[in-house]
Amino acid sequence: MTPQSRYLTCAGRELHVTEWGSGHADVVVAWHGLARTGRDMDHIAALLAQRWRVICPDTLGRGYSQWSPVPADEYCLDFYERQAVSLLDQLGVRDCLWLGTSMGGAIGLRAAVGGLRGRIHRLVLNDIGPELAAPAVDRILSYAGSPPAFATMLELEQYFRTVYKPYGWLSDAMWRTLTESSMRRLPDGRVTPHYDPAMVQQFVHHPDDYLQWDAWDALSIPVLCLRGETSDLLLPDVADAMRTRGPRALVATIPGCGHAPALNVPEQTALVERFLAA
Repeated sequence: MTPQSRYLTCAGRELHVTEWGSGHADVVVAWHGLARTGRDMDHIAALLAQRWRVICPDTLGRGYSQWSPVPADEYCLDFYERQAVSLLDQLGVRDCLWLGTSMGGAIGLRAAVGGLRGRIHRLVLNDIGPELAAPAVDRILSYAGSPPAFATMLELEQYFRTVYKPYGWLSDAMWRTLTESSMRRLPDGRVTPHYDPAMVQQFVHHPDDYLQWDAWDALSIPVLCLRGETSDLLLPDVADAMRTRGPRALVATIPGCGHAPALNVPEQTALVERFLAA
């Protein structure tokens, strides 16, 4: 199945979207994590597209989407939510299911009780909850805030294999695709991850963005949370609280993964597909 590439202006900024299964009426929004791109969803999107129209955006400042000219104001969940509402309105999507990895799940949680209340009917959170572990955030910022640059693609691939080892198993071909789909070349010819380093200003100017217990307790739709077995971002006590508070999520532990499962093997994709189809 060949996806479609589209560009739309949302809240005044251009977003790039990869869309799968455009002939289907029912929609899944699949939103990627903090320093990644919508192409991370290729594997699971291709599977889900047998039944659903799957919309995979590049967040502002990532992939082929525009970089924000005012990063302190726009790299935050509120602005991403505004763009999500605009995106779905322009695509003619009234109702949807939402699958979000890390930041993508946080956007879905906020939107489900905010601008997309009543329009998101099921929510899958891939290793994200209403509270993040501070040491894990520090770990992520240690590489995301100052992305390195390399002379060769093979060096960049080795870097990705190192920092994203917690994703779990990926084949050599998957690592190559991840590298090729999330790189950009600098003016001096070196290659670096394909995002605006200023996007980490979210944690400076919006320090409580990911503290969302109020939103969680207001949520009343079915929620599936996938937690990487060794995740340092979504801690066990937070996952346990998610089972008993708010929508009382179904929490599934994904063996062999940390933050965050890559959603690329049958054991993971089957969980998501069954939940979305329920």
